[in-house]
Amino acid sequence: MSNIMLGVDIGTTSTKTVAFTLEGQVLAQHVVEYPLLCSTPGMAEQDPQLIYRAVLTSIAEAVKAANATCTGARRVVLVSFSAAMHSVIALDGNNNLLTNSITWADNRASEWSSRIRDEFNGNEIYRRTGTPIHPMSPLCKLMWLRHDQPDVFARAARFAGIKEYVFFRLFGSWQVDHSIASATGLFNLQELNWDKDALALLGISAAQLSEPVPATHHMKGLDAAIAAQLGLNPDTPFVIGANDGVLSNLGVNAIRPGQVAVTIGTSGAMRTVIDKPLTDPSGRTFCYALIEGHWVVGGPVNNGGNIFRWVRDELATAESAAARCAGVDPYDALTRIAERVPPGAAGLLFHPFMAGERAPLWNADLRGSFFGLALHHGKQHMIRAALEGVIFNLYSILPAIEDLIGPTKRMMATGGFARSALWRQMMADIFQREVVVPESVESSCLGAAVLGLYALDMAPSLDVISDMVGSTNRHLPIAANAAIYDRLRPIFMSLPGKLQQEYQALSEFQRQSALVQPSQPLQSLRSSH
Repeated sequence: MSNIMLGVDIGTTSTKTVAFTLEGQVLAQHVVEYPLLCSTPGMAEQDPQLIYRAVLTSIAEAVKAANATCTGARRVVLVSFSAAMHSVIALDGNNNLLTNSITWADNRASEWSSRIRDEFNGNEIYRRTGTPIHPMSPLCKLMWLRHDQPDVFARAARFAGIKEYVFFRLFGSWQVDHSIASATGLFNLQELNWDKDALALLGISAAQLSEPVPATHHMKGLDAAIAAQLGLNPDTPFVIGANDGVLSNLGVNAIRPGQVAVTIGTSGAMRTVIDKPLTDPSGRTFCYALIEGHWVVGGPVNNGGNIFRWVRDELATAESAAARCAGVDPYDALTRIAERVPPGAAGLLFHPFMAGERAPLWNADLRGSFFGLALHHGKQHMIRAALEGVIFNLYSILPAIEDLIGPTKRMMATGGFARSALWRQMMADIFQREVVVPESVESSCLGAAVLGLYALDMAPSLDVISDMVGSTNRHLPIAANAAIYDRLRPIFMSLPGKLQQEYQALSEFQRQSALVQPSQPLQSLRSSH
């Protein structure tokens, strides 16, 4: 029997707890899902109380599945946290909720992000805080709340993120780790404290925000009833941890110079670790904190696995249904269809901007499109083009990263897409680099757990991760495929810059159309003919 460490990841659609041995072996895990609330255009919220209960359930079930006890040899010695970035919750003076958790995917601050960028010297705020000016950031969300929800803003005594709320419910105090804080657009990277000018722009004070603490900060003294519910000793240390992006880099052992971690889940990101904060003069990349001497630069994309899901549900419904009837995973079936088509999809490109886009363009008005459709194209070409488009889009972040830090080498791939040999090979061919898939797919949870070991002086450095991460697949570029992608990649990357006005006009039309209800149900219109 051995001691156990728990890595908890509070994600956008679910909370996952993974129980590891101290050597990084997975013992058990439990996932609790929750809905994303999207009842109005641009809205993407979640119920904080539902997420808090999901955290409790996830931990309790993982502890139970790992056969851990409160005392004895097989006990939990630490719980450490990862969480999604950019969430905002407004609370009153009694810590009652005034809003749901407004997530990174919420786009209602789009107008204010443009105004901050153009009218309020947004690039200078970015250079100090490391968070690009975009509707995802709490800076822009709070500006939107102040001007578009003034009653809520006036009543708010505190603004916090979802992990801060969970820790408040567990321990009764308000702290935020430097990593989450560095993703708010409100945190000065050099001073490691709230940025006075950003707060002045919003008309708020540091007293309305949580106390910034290092990612290694930990707490003890759980309420006895909560501890019993979780199956933990009340003195079990809870490490506040970091954001999911930087912990994913740690969890795949991409923490050395020149190593790049690429993640594609629902969305996606590309990140690399440097030793001091660094921002891009053109505002293309983020810079987030991990621990002292470890900063993560990179770029996130809105469009990753959600594109494959859209293909499954909207473009290939018949094929997906047939796969289910045959007992085959629809994604596997669609991948096999895409494999029938040569690289480049016979000259068909797909821009996967279905949810606007973040890096490197940071434009919420971008929209998806097929480009180059001809009569010789069929559904199989569209499926392949969609998969290639996600990778082309991720590639567009690489020049921004390399402009800052120089050439990169090996790529570590993680997330749901890494299970697909086709997507992994596409990445190697498009990026023209070796792609390695680590054994552990729970990168953020493992990263959180290893950070917990370091925080509690149970590991001398973060380098212990190298003994915990194996490699299951390696892909090298195929020269013939890379040559095809070399011809198509410049076309893919040039189009968004040429269509800025068209994107803006079309997205405005879509926003207005979403607010207009049809005067007569569609079925009635059909029956009247």
